[in-house]
Amino acid sequence: MSTVQDSSRLCRQAHINGRWMDAFTGQTFAVTNPADNSVLAEVADCGHQEGLAAIAAAHRAFQTWRRTTALERARLLHRWHALILEHGEALAQLITAEGGKPITEARGEVAYGASFISWFAEEARRINGQVLSSPSAQRRLVVELAPVGVVAAITPWNFPLAMITRKCAPALAAGCTLVIKPAEATPLTALTLAELAMQAGFPDGVINVVPTANPSVVGETLAAHPQVRKLSFTGSTAVGKLLMRQAADTVKRLSLELGGNAPFIVFDDADLDRAVAGAVASKFRNSGQTCVCTNRFLVQRGIYNTFLDALTKAVSALRVGPGQEETTQQGPLISASGLKKVQEQVADAQDKGARILCGGQSHPLGGTFFTPTVAADITPEMRVWREETFGPLAAVAPFKDEAEAISLANDTPSGLAAYVYSRDLSRCWRVAEGLDYGMVGINEGLIATAEAPFGGVKESGLGREGGHEGILEFLEPKYLCMGM
Repeated sequence: MSTVQDSSRLCRQAHINGRWMDAFTGQTFAVTNPADNSVLAEVADCGHQEGLAAIAAAHRAFQTWRRTTALERARLLHRWHALILEHGEALAQLITAEGGKPITEARGEVAYGASFISWFAEEARRINGQVLSSPSAQRRLVVELAPVGVVAAITPWNFPLAMITRKCAPALAAGCTLVIKPAEATPLTALTLAELAMQAGFPDGVINVVPTANPSVVGETLAAHPQVRKLSFTGSTAVGKLLMRQAADTVKRLSLELGGNAPFIVFDDADLDRAVAGAVASKFRNSGQTCVCTNRFLVQRGIYNTFLDALTKAVSALRVGPGQEETTQQGPLISASGLKKVQEQVADAQDKGARILCGGQSHPLGGTFFTPTVAADITPEMRVWREETFGPLAAVAPFKDEAEAISLANDTPSGLAAYVYSRDLSRCWRVAEGLDYGMVGINEGLIATAEAPFGGVKESGLGREGGHEGILEFLEPKYLCMGM
């Protein structure tokens, strides 16, 4: 299998109909390491025509793949899962190289991403229809679950392995075929996953990967094409809305996992040590670059200063460095634009009265490294309150009581994840039920798992990934009325 060290064997081409192909134009784009901006590989720069070729291949393959037994689909998924774990260290090194993620987190992503393949391999054999009670003795009523068809999966850079497996595993288990458009910053992981899928024995055309430096072109091709019957996207709310509009004319099914603005509520009866540990895990995972990262810490006034002191101490101790170093806890941000957004949010918060308790500036390492930061006394007028940060900035505000905490937490059009810390179980239930979010962590800062449905409400998206609900996103109920 390809490794970062053996760059001559890195998968660099598009993967269409079981074959590695250059872009039809011969053009390539550079994939770089955000820690030092070094070039890792030149990758095929695909466009509209390659997108069409991938859709055609997936459509042809679907005619056979849909009739493959659930047992055979499960066996192939289990083989893929085993190969990913067998090459786990090489995959982790690749994730770190192209995305900057600390290597310890990258190893965790490999295990996390692989877990979706194992889970949905088992779910493939539990796709069960229904026999309904008929009102007529002359009729029998049956509901089958049929695969939706060709699926377009558009995935982000922050989890280049797990966001692919979370979409592809249930689609494949359901009997669908795939066209994957990975993020332009991190296509190498996606292409390597395709190589492993080939080794596992998936038929030609079942999994296709189209890398591109022009995501809007390929994205529109996938969203608008009538043979694509399902679009699954993880990314920004703005792009998700655009894809919805582009998909409207073909009335295709959508799963959209969009931006978040997660509140982290700490009541004065919370276990403070546990809350601070959860805060650091939730906020600073992948240097703050995840959709479920906490964006706003809401802390009850009775422990506000105590929590700030403890959080600042913990954040100040985080080790910043290149992701490949074993001791690194905070790597670089993915891009200069990502760095600029964090800088602008810090400056805006300071201008409007926030106190910077630690960090607040670029890191001495330079590039896109930013010092982990705690900002106190944030208010709804600040950009950090309204905008998803996607960086290592912990913004903290006080609240008076339970009602105010819920009101402040819900003061956003987003509704992906929220967190609540309290020793009062009744309060935890009340607050969780009052929060307009698709997921709530209660005394827990890391909530994602293959066994549970992942997704948001309001402008954070549609549909769910993971859990039993995840496979239903790729199945259509078909009602059969049989006269006797």
